[in-house]
Amino acid sequence: MLFQVPPILPDEMEVLQKINGMRQTLKYAISTPGRWFGVLRRATLARNIRHSNSIEGINVTKDDALAAVENDEPLTAERTPWQATMGYRNAMTYVLQLANDPHFGYSEGLVRSLHFMMMQYDLPKNPGRYRPGPIFVRDEKKQQNVYEGPDADIVPGLMKQLIESLNATAGFPAMIRAAMGHLNLVMIHPFSDGNGRMARCLQTLILAREQIIEPTFCSIEEYLGRFTQEYYDVLAEVGKGAFHPENDCRAWIRFNLVAHYRQASWLLQRSRMTQRVWAELEQILAKRGINDRALPTVADAAFGYRIRRSHYMNAAGVSEQVASRDLKILVDHGLLTGEGETRGRTYEGSPIIREIYLRNYEPRTNVDPFTQGALPFPADTVSIG
Repeated sequence: MLFQVPPILPDEMEVLQKINGMRQTLKYAISTPGRWFGVLRRATLARNIRHSNSIEGINVTKDDALAAVENDEPLTAERTPWQATMGYRNAMTYVLQLANDPHFGYSEGLVRSLHFMMMQYDLPKNPGRYRPGPIFVRDEKKQQNVYEGPDADIVPGLMKQLIESLNATAGFPAMIRAAMGHLNLVMIHPFSDGNGRMARCLQTLILAREQIIEPTFCSIEEYLGRFTQEYYDVLAEVGKGAFHPENDCRAWIRFNLVAHYRQASWLLQRSRMTQRVWAELEQILAKRGINDRALPTVADAAFGYRIRRSHYMNAAGVSEQVASRDLKILVDHGLLTGEGETRGRTYEGSPIIREIYLRNYEPRTNVDPFTQGALPFPADTVSIG
């Protein structure tokens, strides 16, 4: 038996409609994208990867998350966090590839393969294989176990049920089905490690398959990373310490709807910001006679990313020699500032560039769609970047 969808209430349907409306607005905004769209897409994927891993205590800087998306070397990340980041990047890249695959079908092999991509750097954790024994989730702050997974002997049968449910054409909205896929996998806890990452990846895959919007923009992984304690709390409320699929999971459904609402709001804000910042930067480069191939890099710098020569080469599609020359031109014109020497040299947006970002900045929406009142942000979430 798996957790079942409760009857959808009228206010939940109303919130679903609001979310779909925002998604349609975003879909329209990116339906004929300019070059600015690539900047938004890369940054969104980097946030999803970074924040999903942060839930497990795997932390890298936003610069290194972007480097992972670009298949570049890290600036500061140590080996294990970097391996975990690249593993999740690989799994998410495969998810994006599967989004419009006409021959797609959910299978245990697919789930186990995604898990292997994530966890292959840690072979003792049995990547790609179901756990061989019991498993517990421990709250280190409380110094106690807060969840016990079902017996390992019944995991294969539960996973078979989960796959059957994913392949069924159930009459529930995609966001509800994706939330239930996430919940059931994380409650089955089929793997020795990486269950949360795998559940979040599966949720993104279910949403991406719906083709409602460009797959990168359907994830709520960033939201879950920014609201980790709330995420843990609602899972604890539903699970009540062990595998209880008979429990009511309405709190989980509503939590996910709030997450989708706010994540969609953030993406709409960022799309507006990116377009405005891009337009101003385009004018600045044109006035100074600078080749517009520099635009993606200068836009990244405006949003606070550190730039390397390899970053510029990837974004502009030029050789190392051309990248070095272009970066020098940007520094000479006061658009970037450089630090360090030779291959270790990095660049940041100058005050001119950063002021453009600040002038176009929009604070993140903090509305609860069920009450239309404000929800508090965690203390460390202060900007939309």
